[in-house]
Amino acid sequence: MRAIISGGGSGGHIFPAIAIANAIKARWNDAQILFVGAEGRMEMEKVPAAGYDIKALPIAGLQRRLTLKNLAVPFKMMKSQRMVKSIVRDFNPDIVVGVGGYASAPTLKTAAKLGFTTLLQEQNSYPGLTNKMLSKTAATICVAYEGLDKYFPAEKIVLTGNPVRKDIEEMQASRDEGCRFFELNPERPVVLSVGGSLGARSINEMMINHLNYYKDNKVQLVWQTGKWMFEETKQKVAAAGVGEWVKVHQFIGRMDMAYAAADVVVSRAGAIAISELCLVGKPIILIPSPNVAEDHQTKNAMALVEKGAALMVRDAECNTVGISVLNRLLDNPEQREAMAKACSQMGVRHAAERIVDEIEKLTNKQG
Repeated sequence: MRAIISGGGSGGHIFPAIAIANAIKARWNDAQILFVGAEGRMEMEKVPAAGYDIKALPIAGLQRRLTLKNLAVPFKMMKSQRMVKSIVRDFNPDIVVGVGGYASAPTLKTAAKLGFTTLLQEQNSYPGLTNKMLSKTAATICVAYEGLDKYFPAEKIVLTGNPVRKDIEEMQASRDEGCRFFELNPERPVVLSVGGSLGARSINEMMINHLNYYKDNKVQLVWQTGKWMFEETKQKVAAAGVGEWVKVHQFIGRMDMAYAAADVVVSRAGAIAISELCLVGKPIILIPSPNVAEDHQTKNAMALVEKGAALMVRDAECNTVGISVLNRLLDNPEQREAMAKACSQMGVRHAAERIVDEIEKLTNKQG
């Protein structure tokens, strides 16, 4: 089995890609896997750390604001397509898998044009323009939400769920173990705040502006800030004298322990974050990022809200109403229990293995 996996940009694309690669290796232990990512993006660090080779493309996306950088985008796309042509021909894959992110567009488009079989993994409840385009030449489209036949050819769609990290899918840790890991008092409520692997300024600012809430109400906060606001946040927590109640982390490596400890999770509404939260079954307050294509995080969040599995606070309002929504949820154990149950019912396990089942069908290679 020879597979190219392309995409990245954030943990939401990279962790599923690595999960698929690991599932391929589990089925074909002599499999050869090559990643294709974007220069300077997170995948260039995380993929080699997971033990896989990766090639970098000079691809970049359009900036939403007017900037001279946008003039270079078409040229970077053309150069990336030329590079991909050489990469794909040299590697000669049985399958090319796209997981979203800048690199997946030129990789899958070029591979399909060269006659290689492509598989698309759509993580969101509302696909972006790139995946709609790539779906025309993809042999199979693996999705995590029902109803995507509005956007993709129905005969190509397979509902597999989103691949998540094994330590989350197979989470065994108890709440007490999670509390011990983060040095928390298990007798007091625990809130987990995550803004994605890179952090979220608005969520971080909401927490910074209400640091006294945690001390005054004896609520504990485990907080992943991302690297951009980590130092600033540490200083403000120290200055406020709330270090006993607020535990600040740039990045949480043991997210299984963080989920285990949490009574409520405050999160962005990225597809993979939601998939993980559904597997662990936690009450969630979702604050969708407004800075994503087609506002897909709001659509992801609404898919849970409509089933009673989450609450949603708009990004522009989180600083004014977010803490009061959190406080009401912490004061209502019945609501938390009902939300956790509804959330668990939306979880899909073994998604990576289901995707590899589809790869096996497309390549006619027996595992």
